[in-house]
Amino acid sequence: MSYEKKKALYTKLIDKCPRFELKGKSMLYTSANGHMFSQLNKDGELGIRFSKEVQQKYFEEWGSGHYISYGAKMNGYVLVPESFWDDLETLAGYLNEGYDFVMSLETK
Repeated sequence: MSYEKKKALYTKLIDKCPRFELKGKSMLYTSANGHMFSQLNKDGELGIRFSKEVQQKYFEEWGSGHYISYGAKMNGYVLVPESFWDDLETLAGYLNEGYDFVMSLETK
């Protein structure tokens, strides 16, 4: 799937989540409470930030790994499998889970 298609889907995904909004121009992301919690990288890959325990759970359940953006491993982020783009409702649930996690952190 092309980057442009992913950008459009990411925008639709964020529209399903009224508690936060899409940010960025060249690098699209979401943030709350002073913490970024999702990002679409230049390769069209989506990463969502979770607690350490939840990260481990999703690494195993999703068969995924750490999210890499612009050559850097993003600590706390899980790479969302490509197949998840087919179900934006479920993906919105994971994104809301990432939001809830950063809202539990101390404000930056």
